[in-house]
Amino acid sequence: MADYMPHTPEEVEQMLAFLGLSTEAELFDVVPEAIRLAGGLNLAPGITEPDVLDRFEQRAANNRARADQLVCFAGAGAYDHELPPVVKMLGSRSEFVTAYTPYQPEIAQGVLQAIFEFQTMTARIFGLPVANASLYDGATALVEAVNLAVASAKNSRVVLSSGVHPHWRQVVETFAVGTGHEIEVAPLVDGRTDFSAIDGPCGAIVVAQPNYLGGLEHLDQVRALCDRTGALMIVAADPVASGLLKTPGSYGADVVVGEGQGFGTALSFGGPYLGLFACTLPQIRRLPGRIVGETVDTTGTKAYVTTLRTREQDIRREKATSNVCTNQTLMAVAAAIQLSWLGTAGLTDLALRCAQGTRYLIDQLGAGSNTSVLHPNLPVFRDVAIRTAAPASVVIERMADEGFLAGIAASALLRGSDPSLSPSDHDHTLLVSVTERRTAEQIDRFAAALEKAGQK
Repeated sequence: MADYMPHTPEEVEQMLAFLGLSTEAELFDVVPEAIRLAGGLNLAPGITEPDVLDRFEQRAANNRARADQLVCFAGAGAYDHELPPVVKMLGSRSEFVTAYTPYQPEIAQGVLQAIFEFQTMTARIFGLPVANASLYDGATALVEAVNLAVASAKNSRVVLSSGVHPHWRQVVETFAVGTGHEIEVAPLVDGRTDFSAIDGPCGAIVVAQPNYLGGLEHLDQVRALCDRTGALMIVAADPVASGLLKTPGSYGADVVVGEGQGFGTALSFGGPYLGLFACTLPQIRRLPGRIVGETVDTTGTKAYVTTLRTREQDIRREKATSNVCTNQTLMAVAAAIQLSWLGTAGLTDLALRCAQGTRYLIDQLGAGSNTSVLHPNLPVFRDVAIRTAAPASVVIERMADEGFLAGIAASALLRGSDPSLSPSDHDHTLLVSVTERRTAEQIDRFAAALEKAGQK
């Protein structure tokens, strides 16, 4: 096993030359020295494969940032939600895990029906009439939404709320380099987006609901701004929050995107995840990816087919609205299974438990002197920003010793987003998330440990 190499030395030299590098070490210069492996793996020559795997498992056990070893209060876009056994049981059936793009409907009816049900539930959650068969993840779904809005409004100016997750904004800004979209960022003030400086025609205005600090935005005001500027209203919505909040579609959103990881997909080191996408009927011809539709066959029996595919591979290149060439079918099927399992009442209960747990944590922190809520008057759903006396990065390390994956250090996320905050606020802010998996006893222990770990 140790001697297997996929590339010959000559091929490696050719690749390095193409990249303008002289050694393989230069290829990894971007990796910080502190986390590089020095001195090799220190394995005995000729060691067997089972022994190698056993050694790796021993070393992996030293990694404390594991949800199976620490009680997880981290979130900020990826959440430790419950995964019912039924999701794995049904989702791992061979009909789903081996199915590829369902070009031949006569042999893919099960997968097509599952996708159709997924689309139906996505459309209902977001309050819009049509949803596609999923995309790669929430960030790339947002890129596709911006592309759709700019093409529809014929205006390349895009206003992004700072409340949209910074990683998602970075993806949009990266794609905008190639598309030529003019990206403007509206700042946060007291945890909500301040659009007061936005004037003149726009192609799209993007807001998150809730935003990445957990705060609830005023979507009715965003809709009014879109009407004044001629922009399409894009909402990056949390589908779990839909169990309690009014749908973005009810506020007049033109496009709604989201991350579907919370339904049936484990944290998995960041992926693969699931992009949700829904829009109004006037935008259906610009909708990216594919749509599965319901029809009848020659005998009058209900059947499912891919009704719409707007990618360049399927239609004339100049008419294509997207180059998306696949979707996250397996994750979409898992989401459909979990949503079906929950039902309307179950989804409401799930969202309520997240909101109540977050509120309970805020109340428990109120008595401490080393921790406080960054925006105490901001209504939040599942995430909350907490100010600590010690730097947030230090608090996270201390909390790991107490058995908690405490949250996300918000310095890089907040910097430049909210001018009302000081640099000290950035370094001393911890983003904490409370899902339905967290019990009152866990929250009590977490709050006590955080008060201790948060001191200077």
